[in-house]
Amino acid sequence: MKSVYLIFFLVILSRYSPAQDNKSDFWLDFGQLEDSLKVNPKPVFLYFHTGWCTYCRKMEAEIFTKPTIFGQLSENYYAVKFDAEFPGDVFFDGRVFSNKQLKTSRSPLHELTILFNGENNTFAPPLMLLFDENFFLQKRINSYLDSKSLYDVLNSDL
Repeated sequence: MKSVYLIFFLVILSRYSPAQDNKSDFWLDFGQLEDSLKVNPKPVFLYFHTGWCTYCRKMEAEIFTKPTIFGQLSENYYAVKFDAEFPGDVFFDGRVFSNKQLKTSRSPLHELTILFNGENNTFAPPLMLLFDENFFLQKRINSYLDSKSLYDVLNSDL
C-alpha cells in the first residue's frame, strides 16, 4: 500500500515539475547544433553574450522568455546561446576552438566569437546572427532588440 501512495505522490510531483516549464530548453550548444543540422537542416539563430553585458541580461530575462519569441525560436530555428568569453574548448565543424586570449586580455574573446563576429570587427554584445538552413549568414544584429523587433527579424524571409 505504501508503494501505491509513493507512486501517486511521484506522479503528482512530476506534473508540477519546474523542469517542464523551463523556457531555456530551446538553447543548444555548438555540438548539438552540428548534429541537428546534419539530421534536419533549418535556420540557425546564434546569440553571443557576456556576463558584464546589461543588455544581454535584459534580453535573457525579458525578451527570450516571452512566449512569442520562445515559440518562434524553439519551433523554427536551432538557437545557440554562447558566452563570448567562454574559457573552455568547443568542438565544432571538425575543429577545436578555444579562448586563447585568457591570459592576455581583460575581456578575452573565445575563438568562436572572433570567427562569427569577424576578426576585424569590434565585438559589441549582444551579437545575434541568423543563418539560413544551409548555414549561410543572412542577418547580423549588434544591439539590443525589444520583443517586437526581434519577432519581426525572426519572421522575416531568410
